[in-house]
Amino acid sequence: QVQLVESGGGSVQPGGSLRLSCAASGFALDYYYIGWFRQAPGKEREGIACISNSGSSTYYADSVKGRFTISRDKTKNTVYLQMNSLKPEDTAIYYCATSSTKYGLGYVPRGSYEYHYWGQGTQVTVSS
Repeated sequence: QVQLVESGGGSVQPGGSLRLSCAASGFALDYYYIGWFRQAPGKEREGIACISNSGSSTYYADSVKGRFTISRDKTKNTVYLQMNSLKPEDTAIYYCATSSTKYGLGYVPRGSYEYHYWGQGTQVTVSS
């Protein structure tokens, strides 16, 4: 069964950290671009951190740059999102997604329309 499963969400106080995982089963993530997206109530889904299939190129939204880090572990067939210095405005459902499209060297897709297969999401709540 082909699946993408996010985990690691939860509730944390402002300034805290969480590490989200995106684990694939039934297929290898090696050949895919992977994106982390989030959607807060009443807002559009936004791409916040994306990584190329080689892992050599990344994209971060300005809202998370310097606080979040995306990485991939091919041995575990998993992509991670390390989130530090969390703020209340980071509260959202976080999704990972894959894209198999071939892109030019150095380009990392960051729009939700560029991704084709999605996980079910994990809730992150930042509140005091």
